[in-house]
Amino acid sequence: MTEPVALFDLDGTLVDSAPDIHAALDRLMARLGRPGFARAEVIGMIGDGVRVLVERALAARGLPFDPAALESFSADYTVRAAEATALFPGIAETLAGLEAAGWRLAVCTNKPAAATAALLGALGLSGRFAAVGGGDSFPVRKPDPGHLLGTLAAAGGGTDRAVMIGDHRNDILAARGAGVPSLFAGWGYGRPEMAEGAAAVIDSPAALLPALLALPLGHGPG
Repeated sequence: MTEPVALFDLDGTLVDSAPDIHAALDRLMARLGRPGFARAEVIGMIGDGVRVLVERALAARGLPFDPAALESFSADYTVRAAEATALFPGIAETLAGLEAAGWRLAVCTNKPAAATAALLGALGLSGRFAAVGGGDSFPVRKPDPGHLLGTLAAAGGGTDRAVMIGDHRNDILAARGAGVPSLFAGWGYGRPEMAEGAAAVIDSPAALLPALLALPLGHGPG
């Protein structure tokens, strides 16, 4: 039997990245002569990939989408992605506990692969995951199940021994489409209604490890 695989969303699930995303959006607005954002505004923009993030930010300041603005934001954010970003408290212990229990770990995120690699490297997590599927790693991205399935295949896992953990409806929808159970990260950036379809809502990272270990993987979704 293959090892079970835990596929994690990144922003709002493994890491609290809102401070650096917020700072980069504010720097973009400053370059465009527009005011910055409140943190709650930024959190509401996260989860659908960098292009949608920039589209939403520009629209919120009365600006049309501009590919140059996307390129400017992406270049700036990638090199400064870990200035204030950190793992959520309890995530390091969860990852270690899963590894000790024989699980493989993977990241399935709509964040671009380059920014994801830079962030994981800055946090000392390079090489920790069997696979990392960024938002531009495949022809599709979450909520398309092909993103999750591509990441899972790269990790060497199968759908009968995998679970998706995320804080956004895209994570739950991708998992459902792939036939994989999901856990909703209640500590993240998503709204409660986004958890519809998840096997359970987990309130804190500290509660995640026992929830994962209790899943009857290999015997159908729990």
